[in-house]
Amino acid sequence: MMHTILNALFLFTVLALTACDDNDAPEEKPYRFHATMMIDGYARTYVLTLPPDYYDTPEKDFPLVIGMHGTGGSASQFESDYRFADFANESNFIAVYPEGVQSNGFLGLRTWNAGTCCDYALDHQIDDVKFIRELIDDVVARYNVNPKRVYATGMSNGGMMAYRLACEIPEKIAAIATVSCSMVVSEPCHPSRAVPILHIHSMLDTKIPHEGGIGIGGYHFPPIDSVLTAWAVENSCDTPSQIIINNDKYSFKKWSPCEGNSAIEYYLTKDGGHAWPGGLKSRAKADTPSVAINANELLWEFFQRFELP
Repeated sequence: MMHTILNALFLFTVLALTACDDNDAPEEKPYRFHATMMIDGYARTYVLTLPPDYYDTPEKDFPLVIGMHGTGGSASQFESDYRFADFANESNFIAVYPEGVQSNGFLGLRTWNAGTCCDYALDHQIDDVKFIRELIDDVVARYNVNPKRVYATGMSNGGMMAYRLACEIPEKIAAIATVSCSMVVSEPCHPSRAVPILHIHSMLDTKIPHEGGIGIGGYHFPPIDSVLTAWAVENSCDTPSQIIINNDKYSFKKWSPCEGNSAIEYYLTKDGGHAWPGGLKSRAKADTPSVAINANELLWEFFQRFELP
Protein backbone atom coordinates (compact mmCIF):
# COMPACT_ATOMS: atom_id res chain seq x y z
CA MET A 1 0.00 0.00 0.00
CA MET A 2 2.79 2.41 0.98
CA HIS A 3 4.60 1.57 -2.27
CA THR A 4 1.48 2.51 -4.28
CA ILE A 5 1.11 5.79 -2.41
CA LEU A 6 4.76 6.71 -3.02
CA ASN A 7 4.41 5.97 -6.75
CA ALA A 8 1.31 8.13 -6.94
CA LEU A 9 3.06 11.01 -5.16
CA PHE A 10 6.05 10.70 -7.49
CA LEU A 11 3.80 10.75 -10.58
CA PHE A 12 1.89 13.78 -9.24
CA THR A 13 5.16 15.67 -8.65
CA VAL A 14 6.46 14.93 -12.16
CA LEU A 15 3.19 16.06 -13.74
CA ALA A 16 3.12 19.22 -11.64
CA LEU A 17 6.70 20.12 -12.58
CA THR A 18 6.04 19.41 -16.25
CA ALA A 19 2.96 21.64 -16.23
CA CYS A 20 4.95 24.35 -14.51
CA ASP A 21 7.71 24.11 -17.11
CA ASP A 22 5.18 24.39 -19.96
CA ASN A 23 3.54 27.43 -18.43
CA ASP A 24 6.85 29.14 -17.73
CA ALA A 25 8.27 28.50 -21.20
CA PRO A 26 8.52 31.69 -23.25
CA GLU A 27 6.00 32.00 -26.06
CA GLU A 28 7.60 31.34 -29.43
CA LYS A 29 7.19 34.41 -31.61
CA PRO A 30 6.71 34.07 -35.38
CA TYR A 31 9.28 35.58 -37.73
CA ARG A 32 8.02 34.28 -41.09
CA PHE A 33 4.49 34.65 -42.41
CA HIS A 34 2.57 33.37 -45.45
CA ALA A 35 -0.34 35.67 -46.18
CA THR A 36 -2.99 36.43 -48.80
CA MET A 37 -4.73 39.61 -49.93
CA MET A 38 -7.72 39.80 -52.24
CA ILE A 39 -7.08 42.28 -55.06
CA ASP A 40 -9.59 42.62 -57.91
CA GLY A 41 -10.89 39.12 -57.27
CA TYR A 42 -7.44 37.51 -57.22
CA ALA A 43 -5.92 35.92 -54.15
CA ARG A 44 -2.53 37.65 -53.99
CA THR A 45 0.05 35.81 -51.94
CA TYR A 46 3.26 36.87 -50.26
CA VAL A 47 5.81 35.86 -47.65
CA LEU A 48 7.06 38.30 -45.00
CA THR A 49 10.05 37.86 -42.70
CA LEU A 50 11.07 39.83 -39.61
CA PRO A 51 14.67 40.40 -38.48
CA PRO A 52 15.93 38.51 -35.40
CA ASP A 53 15.73 41.49 -33.02
CA TYR A 54 12.28 42.66 -34.18
CA TYR A 55 10.49 41.77 -30.93
CA ASP A 56 13.36 43.00 -28.75
CA THR A 57 13.22 46.56 -30.12
CA PRO A 58 9.53 47.54 -30.24
CA GLU A 59 10.43 51.22 -30.47
CA LYS A 60 12.42 50.73 -33.70
CA ASP A 61 11.04 51.27 -37.21
CA PHE A 62 12.73 48.90 -39.66
CA PRO A 63 13.43 49.37 -43.37
CA LEU A 64 11.27 47.27 -45.70
CA VAL A 65 12.64 45.61 -48.84
CA ILE A 66 10.24 44.19 -51.44
CA GLY A 67 11.77 41.30 -53.40
CA MET A 68 10.03 40.32 -56.64
CA HIS A 69 10.77 37.04 -58.40
CA GLY A 70 11.19 36.55 -62.13
CA THR A 71 8.92 34.62 -64.50
CA GLY A 72 8.20 31.20 -63.04
CA GLY A 73 9.68 32.10 -59.66
CA SER A 74 8.10 32.40 -56.24
CA ALA A 75 8.62 33.97 -52.84
CA SER A 76 10.54 31.00 -51.43
CA GLN A 77 12.61 30.72 -54.61
CA PHE A 78 13.66 34.37 -54.29
CA GLU A 79 14.62 33.81 -50.64
CA SER A 80 16.71 30.72 -51.28
CA ASP A 81 18.23 31.12 -54.75
CA TYR A 82 19.39 34.68 -54.12
CA ARG A 83 20.49 33.94 -50.53
CA PHE A 84 18.18 36.72 -49.47
CA ALA A 85 16.70 35.19 -46.31
CA ASP A 86 19.99 35.13 -44.41
CA PHE A 87 21.03 38.46 -45.88
CA ALA A 88 17.83 40.17 -44.69
CA ASN A 89 18.41 38.86 -41.16
CA GLU A 90 22.05 39.91 -41.14
CA SER A 91 21.22 43.37 -42.49
CA ASN A 92 18.31 43.84 -40.07
CA PHE A 93 15.49 44.77 -42.42
CA ILE A 94 11.98 43.43 -42.92
CA ALA A 95 11.64 41.57 -46.22
CA VAL A 96 8.43 40.92 -48.11
CA TYR A 97 8.27 38.65 -51.14
CA PRO A 98 5.06 39.17 -53.15
CA GLU A 99 4.11 36.64 -55.80
CA GLY A 100 2.82 37.23 -59.30
CA VAL A 101 -0.53 35.78 -60.36
CA GLN A 102 -0.22 32.12 -61.33
CA SER A 103 -1.23 31.23 -64.87
CA ASN A 104 -3.87 28.60 -65.62
CA GLY A 105 -1.50 26.78 -67.94
CA PHE A 106 0.16 23.40 -67.40
CA LEU A 107 3.20 24.90 -65.65
CA GLY A 108 1.27 27.48 -63.64
CA LEU A 109 4.02 30.08 -64.02
CA ARG A 110 3.82 33.30 -62.01
CA THR A 111 4.46 36.59 -63.81
CA TRP A 112 4.16 40.36 -63.34
CA ASN A 113 2.41 42.86 -65.59
CA ALA A 114 5.33 45.23 -66.05
CA GLY A 115 3.82 47.06 -69.05
CA THR A 116 4.55 45.14 -72.24
CA CYS A 117 5.69 41.94 -70.49
CA CYS A 118 5.01 39.26 -69.36
CA ASP A 119 2.72 36.35 -70.28
CA TYR A 120 -0.37 35.68 -68.13
CA ALA A 121 -0.17 38.87 -66.04
CA LEU A 122 0.14 41.00 -69.18
CA ASP A 123 -2.50 39.08 -71.16
CA HIS A 124 -5.03 39.47 -68.34
CA GLN A 125 -3.99 43.04 -67.49
CA ILE A 126 -3.38 42.20 -63.84
CA ASP A 127 -3.09 45.38 -61.76
CA ASP A 128 0.17 44.52 -60.01
CA VAL A 129 0.85 48.17 -59.15
CA LYS A 130 -2.36 48.20 -57.10
CA PHE A 131 -1.32 44.97 -55.38
CA ILE A 132 2.09 46.31 -54.36
CA ARG A 133 0.65 49.67 -53.29
CA GLU A 134 -1.90 47.99 -51.01
CA LEU A 135 0.70 45.50 -49.79
CA ILE A 136 2.98 48.35 -48.70
CA ASP A 137 0.12 50.11 -46.90
CA ASP A 138 -0.89 46.90 -45.13
CA VAL A 139 2.64 45.97 -44.04
CA VAL A 140 3.35 49.51 -42.80
CA ALA A 141 0.12 49.43 -40.78
CA ARG A 142 0.76 46.00 -39.25
CA TYR A 143 4.49 46.08 -38.54
CA ASN A 144 7.16 48.48 -37.29
CA VAL A 145 8.18 49.82 -40.69
CA ASN A 146 9.75 53.17 -41.48
CA PRO A 147 7.48 54.33 -44.35
CA LYS A 148 10.27 56.56 -45.67
CA ARG A 149 12.55 53.55 -46.09
CA VAL A 150 10.62 51.20 -48.37
CA TYR A 151 12.66 49.76 -51.27
CA ALA A 152 11.96 47.47 -54.22
CA THR A 153 14.19 45.00 -55.97
CA GLY A 154 13.53 42.31 -58.52
CA MET A 155 15.03 39.75 -60.87
CA SER A 156 14.16 39.72 -64.58
CA ASN A 157 10.36 40.20 -64.83
CA GLY A 158 10.44 41.23 -61.16
CA GLY A 159 13.01 43.91 -61.99
CA MET A 160 10.77 45.17 -64.78
CA MET A 161 8.01 45.45 -62.18
CA ALA A 162 10.31 47.49 -59.93
CA TYR A 163 10.79 49.97 -62.78
CA ARG A 164 7.04 50.25 -63.20
CA LEU A 165 6.62 50.91 -59.47
CA ALA A 166 9.24 53.67 -59.69
CA CYS A 167 7.25 55.27 -62.50
CA GLU A 168 3.79 54.97 -60.95
CA ILE A 169 4.13 55.01 -57.16
CA PRO A 170 7.38 56.88 -56.44
CA GLU A 171 5.76 58.35 -53.32
CA LYS A 172 5.85 54.83 -51.82
CA ILE A 173 9.29 53.63 -52.97
CA ALA A 174 12.51 55.31 -51.76
CA ALA A 175 14.79 53.55 -54.30
CA ILE A 176 14.88 50.51 -56.58
CA ALA A 177 17.52 47.96 -57.55
CA THR A 178 16.98 45.79 -60.62
CA VAL A 179 18.81 42.69 -61.85
CA SER A 180 18.88 41.16 -65.35
CA CYS A 181 15.95 43.13 -66.74
CA SER A 182 14.95 46.17 -68.75
CA MET A 183 12.17 48.73 -68.41
CA VAL A 184 9.09 47.85 -70.46
CA VAL A 185 6.41 50.26 -69.24
CA SER A 186 3.58 50.81 -71.72
CA GLU A 187 2.90 54.43 -70.72
CA PRO A 188 5.35 57.37 -70.62
CA CYS A 189 7.26 57.36 -67.35
CA HIS A 190 7.17 60.72 -65.61
CA PRO A 191 7.47 60.11 -61.85
CA SER A 192 6.52 62.81 -59.40
CA ARG A 193 9.99 62.73 -57.82
CA ALA A 194 13.52 61.66 -58.66
CA VAL A 195 13.90 57.94 -57.91
CA PRO A 196 17.37 56.50 -57.13
CA ILE A 197 18.09 53.52 -59.38
CA LEU A 198 20.67 50.75 -59.24
CA HIS A 199 20.81 48.43 -62.24
CA ILE A 200 22.83 45.18 -62.38
CA HIS A 201 23.30 43.16 -65.56
CA SER A 202 25.67 40.76 -67.34
CA MET A 203 27.24 41.25 -70.76
CA LEU A 204 26.57 37.54 -71.36
CA ASP A 205 22.83 37.73 -70.71
CA THR A 206 21.09 36.53 -73.88
CA LYS A 207 17.60 36.29 -72.37
CA ILE A 208 17.43 40.06 -71.79
CA PRO A 209 20.41 41.50 -73.70
CA HIS A 210 21.95 44.56 -72.11
CA GLU A 211 22.28 46.09 -75.59
CA GLY A 212 18.56 45.60 -76.20
CA GLY A 213 16.67 43.63 -78.82
CA ILE A 214 14.58 40.47 -78.93
CA GLY A 215 15.04 38.23 -75.93
CA ILE A 216 13.25 35.54 -73.99
CA GLY A 217 9.64 34.90 -74.99
CA GLY A 218 10.08 36.93 -78.19
CA TYR A 219 9.69 40.20 -76.26
CA HIS A 220 11.59 43.30 -77.29
CA PHE A 221 13.71 44.90 -74.58
CA PRO A 222 15.15 48.44 -74.72
CA PRO A 223 18.94 48.89 -74.23
CA ILE A 224 19.89 49.45 -70.61
CA ASP A 225 21.99 52.52 -71.36
CA SER A 226 18.96 54.10 -73.07
CA VAL A 227 16.72 53.25 -70.11
CA LEU A 228 19.11 54.77 -67.60
CA THR A 229 19.80 57.83 -69.75
CA ALA A 230 16.05 58.46 -69.89
CA TRP A 231 15.91 58.17 -66.12
CA ALA A 232 18.82 60.60 -65.84
CA VAL A 233 16.69 63.14 -67.69
CA GLU A 234 13.70 62.48 -65.41
CA ASN A 235 15.94 62.75 -62.35
CA SER A 236 17.57 65.97 -63.65
CA CYS A 237 21.08 64.56 -63.32
CA ASP A 238 23.64 67.30 -63.90
CA THR A 239 26.23 65.33 -65.86
CA PRO A 240 26.33 62.49 -68.41
CA SER A 241 27.26 59.04 -67.18
CA GLN A 242 30.78 58.63 -65.87
CA ILE A 243 32.69 55.35 -65.94
CA ILE A 244 34.10 54.85 -62.45
CA ILE A 245 35.46 51.30 -62.82
CA ASN A 246 36.24 49.22 -65.90
CA ASN A 247 38.34 46.16 -65.26
CA ASP A 248 38.41 42.55 -66.46
CA LYS A 249 35.51 41.60 -64.15
CA TYR A 250 32.94 44.38 -64.47
CA SER A 251 32.29 48.00 -65.33
CA PHE A 252 30.59 50.53 -63.09
CA LYS A 253 29.13 53.82 -64.25
CA LYS A 254 26.93 56.37 -62.58
CA TRP A 255 24.90 59.48 -63.22
CA SER A 256 25.14 62.04 -60.39
CA PRO A 257 24.46 64.39 -58.80
CA CYS A 258 20.76 64.23 -59.54
CA GLU A 259 17.69 66.00 -58.20
CA GLY A 260 16.97 65.42 -54.55
CA ASN A 261 20.44 63.91 -53.99
CA SER A 262 19.35 60.85 -55.96
CA ALA A 263 21.68 58.80 -58.16
CA ILE A 264 21.64 56.28 -60.98
CA GLU A 265 24.24 53.50 -60.92
CA TYR A 266 24.94 50.64 -63.33
CA TYR A 267 27.05 47.51 -62.83
CA LEU A 268 27.74 45.40 -65.93
CA THR A 269 29.58 42.14 -65.26
CA LYS A 270 31.73 40.31 -67.77
CA ASP A 271 30.87 36.89 -66.36
CA GLY A 272 27.62 35.21 -65.38
CA GLY A 273 24.46 35.54 -67.42
CA HIS A 274 20.74 35.87 -66.74
CA ALA A 275 21.17 35.30 -63.02
CA TRP A 276 21.50 37.02 -59.64
CA PRO A 277 25.18 37.87 -58.95
CA GLY A 278 26.36 36.15 -55.80
CA GLY A 279 23.30 33.90 -55.74
CA LEU A 280 22.81 30.22 -56.48
CA LYS A 281 22.19 28.54 -59.80
CA SER A 282 18.43 28.05 -59.68
CA ARG A 283 18.29 24.89 -61.80
CA ALA A 284 20.58 22.69 -63.88
CA LYS A 285 20.06 24.53 -67.18
CA ALA A 286 19.97 28.02 -65.68
CA ASP A 287 22.73 30.56 -66.26
CA THR A 288 25.60 30.65 -63.79
CA PRO A 289 25.50 33.71 -61.50
CA SER A 290 28.31 36.24 -61.71
CA VAL A 291 30.99 36.04 -59.02
CA ALA A 292 32.47 39.43 -59.90
CA ILE A 293 30.01 41.28 -57.65
CA ASN A 294 27.42 40.50 -54.99
CA ALA A 295 23.99 41.92 -55.81
CA ASN A 296 22.71 41.74 -52.22
CA GLU A 297 25.61 43.72 -50.81
CA LEU A 298 25.44 46.32 -53.57
CA LEU A 299 21.70 46.90 -53.36
CA TRP A 300 21.69 47.22 -49.58
CA GLU A 301 24.59 49.67 -49.61
CA PHE A 302 22.68 51.64 -52.25
CA PHE A 303 19.33 51.56 -50.43
CA GLN A 304 20.80 52.79 -47.16
CA ARG A 305 21.78 56.07 -48.81
CA PHE A 306 18.20 57.08 -49.62
CA GLU A 307 14.84 57.67 -48.01
CA LEU A 308 11.63 59.38 -49.05
CA PRO A 309 11.37 63.13 -48.40
